[in-house]
Formats: sequence, structure tokens, C-alpha cells
Amino acid sequence: MNKTFFLTLAMLAVLAASAQKLVSRETYVHFFSETPIENIEAQLNDAVGLLNTETSEFVFQVNIQSFTFKKSLMQEHFNENYMESSKYPKAVFKGNVVGDVTYAKAGNYVVSLNGEMTIHGKQNKVNIPATIQVSKDGLVVLESMFIVKPTDYDVEIPSMVITKIAKELEVKVKSTLRALR
Repeated sequence: MNKTFFLTLAMLAVLAASAQKLVSRETYVHFFSETPIENIEAQLNDAVGLLNTETSEFVFQVNIQSFTFKKSLMQEHFNENYMESSKYPKAVFKGNVVGDVTYAKAGNYVVSLNGEMTIHGKQNKVNIPATIQVSKDGLVVLESMFIVKPTDYDVEIPSMVITKIAKELEVKVKSTLRALR
């Protein structure tokens, strides 16, 4: 088992020991890469997330092989050649929600997510914008759009396809979190 997996388990255990936890097992993640030759996009609906509303700590985990593409060959190249998903099966983002959020009161809140993102075995500190919508029935919807640069995570793009893949990927995330029972 790899270090990231154990780190994620440890973070989940710390969060689970706290009083108010929200969980999502169906977080939506979409990425898009625009180039003159071909657009590349993929999505998944099974990322998991955990948010402690008392401490503002969170952790999200994405199974890389869950991304689906319109073209199966793109999906194969993504997993085998670029992300090496058999070696690096998960991406993890853990950190803190920064901003004033009253989870007991319905409303919309503009926040940032400050923490460490691990992709392709490489960890970077990130601070990304997000919105949190708290509904009257206690659902918390977290949404974010941010940019990921493959080079920041040591994802190598072969020179023969460098023009087919953008240097930046637009990532959109939507997570509906519910009280952990």
C-alpha cells in the first residue's frame, strides 16, 4: 500500500473522531483541455469527500481510473501513458475551508480551499476558490473551478502529442455533502 493511501486513511480517522462531519460519496469532477487539434474532457461521479464543520478540515479523494472519456483510446492513454493510474491510483486534496461559513444557517458563502493536492504521486500546496451553499435541510453543496497544470505534478507529455494536450486543465468539482450517520 502506498503512503498516500495511509495518509488519507489517517486524515479520515482524525475527521471521523470529530463531532460534526459531512460526507459525499458522489462528488462530481470534470476536467477539460482545449487545444487547436482536439479537445479532451473527462468526468466522474464517484469521488468521496469528508468535511468537519467544526474544524473546517476536509479531504477529497478521486479514483483516477473512474474518469470516463468519449473516446476509449483517450481513456486508455490517460490511464496508462500520462497518469500511470496503476502506480498512482488516487488523487487527494486535503486541507481547510478558509472563510466564514455558518453551516447551521442556510445561505451562500464564498470561500477558499487551502491545502495540499496530491496527483500522480506529487504533492503541491494549493489555494483554490470555492462556493458553499447551505440549504435549509442541512445539505452542503461545495463547488469549485480551478486550473491544474500537468507539469506541476510531474505528468510527462510525450513530445509527439504535446500539441494535443493543453498546458493547463480546467477542473470543475461539485460535491453534495450530508451529515455522516
